[in-house]
Amino acid sequence: MKRRTFLQAAGLGAAVMAAGVPSAATAEESKMNIVVAADPFALDLKDAIKEHLEKKGYSVTDVGATKESEAPFYDGATAAAKLIQSGKAERGILFCGTGAGMCIVANKFKGVNAVVVESVFTARMARAINDSNVLTLGAMVVAPWMAKEMVDVWLETKHTEGLPEFAEFLKGACARVNALDTGM
Repeated sequence: MKRRTFLQAAGLGAAVMAAGVPSAATAEESKMNIVVAADPFALDLKDAIKEHLEKKGYSVTDVGATKESEAPFYDGATAAAKLIQSGKAERGILFCGTGAGMCIVANKFKGVNAVVVESVFTARMARAINDSNVLTLGAMVVAPWMAKEMVDVWLETKHTEGLPEFAEFLKGACARVNALDTGM
């Protein structure tokens, strides 16, 4: 199916998706455990998002660099991915300069589907289309206020949400992609 046809059929224009669709689930209801990690470059963004998540009632585990202890991006991403694999965290949000390094490392782990996003639209679609369980953000790319919006929509969007006519295809596609996973 062509991209243009997919977007038009689903009624997904950037303006429509930016407006958002309210979700019935709240952090209080789900009590989702989220693992976060940052390299030293992205500490301020990570701390802003961590505070935002805690205010919303999420349980947050921080496994990356802190102001007291530096850790490179590959160590933070590895620790976060292992918590997701073990089931101790349901989702992960990782931060570095561009988001790319964290994304690359996290995707080395079986069962981790990490995406780097730069907009609210891509955050929503990463869940609706790809059922991602790890979001990566770049401190050189995304302002804290925008990161909060991106995180909120990513956490609130369900796989195939807003795409009922493509739900069967999307679920099958994710299953086929996950079957390719040969990571640790």
